[in-house]
Amino acid sequence: MWPARRIAGEALLSVWFGLLGAGVEALGHAGAVQIVGIGLAAGVLSPLRRVLPAAVLLVTAVGSVPFDGLVPLVLVVAWSAGRRIDGVGKAVGVFGLVYLLVLGLGLLNELPHWSLSYVIFGVLGLLVAIVVPGLAGRYSSQRRTLTDTLREYHAQLLRERAMVAGQARMRERQRIAQDMHDSLGHQLALISVHTGALEVDRELTGRQREAVGVLRAASVAAMHELREVVGVLRDGTQVPGRAEAAPDLAAAGVEDAAVWSRGVSGIEGLVEASRGAGAVVGLRRSGEVRPLSPTGDHAAYRIVQEGLTNAHKHAPGAAIVVELRYEPDSLVVEVANGPASKSTETGRSVVSGGQGLTGLSERARLVGGMVHAGPVAEGGFRLAGVLPYTSPDGGAPSPALGDAATTTFVDAAGDFREQSQAGFLGEGDPVIDGIGMPRELVKAMSANKRRSGIAIGCGVVAVIGLLLVSAAVVGGILLAGETDKAMIEPKQYDAVKVGQPEAEVRRKLPDGNSILTRDLDKGAPPVPEGAKCLSLHSTEAGSGWSTSPVFRFCFKGGELIEKKSFEVRN
Repeated sequence: MWPARRIAGEALLSVWFGLLGAGVEALGHAGAVQIVGIGLAAGVLSPLRRVLPAAVLLVTAVGSVPFDGLVPLVLVVAWSAGRRIDGVGKAVGVFGLVYLLVLGLGLLNELPHWSLSYVIFGVLGLLVAIVVPGLAGRYSSQRRTLTDTLREYHAQLLRERAMVAGQARMRERQRIAQDMHDSLGHQLALISVHTGALEVDRELTGRQREAVGVLRAASVAAMHELREVVGVLRDGTQVPGRAEAAPDLAAAGVEDAAVWSRGVSGIEGLVEASRGAGAVVGLRRSGEVRPLSPTGDHAAYRIVQEGLTNAHKHAPGAAIVVELRYEPDSLVVEVANGPASKSTETGRSVVSGGQGLTGLSERARLVGGMVHAGPVAEGGFRLAGVLPYTSPDGGAPSPALGDAATTTFVDAAGDFREQSQAGFLGEGDPVIDGIGMPRELVKAMSANKRRSGIAIGCGVVAVIGLLLVSAAVVGGILLAGETDKAMIEPKQYDAVKVGQPEAEVRRKLPDGNSILTRDLDKGAPPVPEGAKCLSLHSTEAGSGWSTSPVFRFCFKGGELIEKKSFEVRN
């Protein structure tokens, strides 16, 4: 089904060819019925060229021989047929048949007057009117088919490349997940077992037993977080969730679900765990509480977690303040600690890879926020993050590792570069462009496409131009010869006298056997009874742009019995 724009365009084109055909027929002094009939025929054949290209080309070309109103339509129909006829053999057969039929009918139509020059004019004229548009349409169709094939091949390569990259990424993620499970899982399991055994030691005081319980709960929670991360790395799913982890956490003495929550609601659990480890931690909240996106909510939790961890490692015994400020457009999360007291320094080295702050900056960037870390004037350290309430695009949050109900994989099935179009451009199909590809690749492909198109186009244009130039040169030579056969000057007309022998007069005049003398009898004065006349063009211009002066010589009984000068309409 054609789109509305194509239907409107075809309707306007049909009306245009109908009016043009009727106008051409009117200039030839045709009757009203013939003018209307040719106009309707041209209007109907115009849209049918898309459905029945070969049949419409045959009907239009053959009909243009007796009816000049169909001549303008022949060019468009020939181009459309060359573009739509399938198969080279079928196209050559159709165009060859049409060419021979039109040439033969034209010669039969001019049988009393045709000559070698007329045949050459007919051959070259039909070549330009039928064969050249057909070749141009054929070139356009083949170039578009080649372009579509290359685009489909390129899309297939992109899909294969994405599959290979996805498989390589999956294997690497599985390797990382296995390494994390084998190394960290083993160490955390040992910590959990040893703290569990130490917790039931009767020699521990209540304070020590409480600290050991905190360590056991932290190790169990860390094991479950590790299992979640391993699940994400392996297949993009998060296992186990909070429901599966609840029994283990309860067995470890963690009864508050907020401790397991990895969002803003879990920050209080982090603070309580730090207090249980003997740290002095304060929690402040200000502003109206507003929800964050899942990614932003998790980033706030990680900022507080990293801030507390760094304070415990680098400033043991220092007071810590955790502050949550709900601003109009964002949540400000801040963890600040004072300087470490000398009495708490143990001299043991603390392992620090410097990756925590880098990861926090990346998490904040994904949600359109930022993270700042640095020392304060009083000698402590401050870690702060600004997290907007919505994601950067104002919609769904950006996926990040560790967010529940999100995935780190991006399915490329919807990538328009990996889709191929069907059919011709301009037939209502969408145009696919490689805008999403790298700029350098787009530039290189565009340059190659332009060079290839220019090379092929120049070749076709060169062939067509050579044909047209050859036709023009040959036509000019033949036209000069036809002019000598069909035109005389007024002084030649005046030099001929009525009563002179026919043979003597014909020796002084051209033979008039030319295509230029066609239709000179239309509108001419009556021919004397029994006479044979010779009509020739005058070298002078007519009295109007639509008339031509004609000299006529009539012979009877071997002598010139009449000569007349008159004008006929072109």
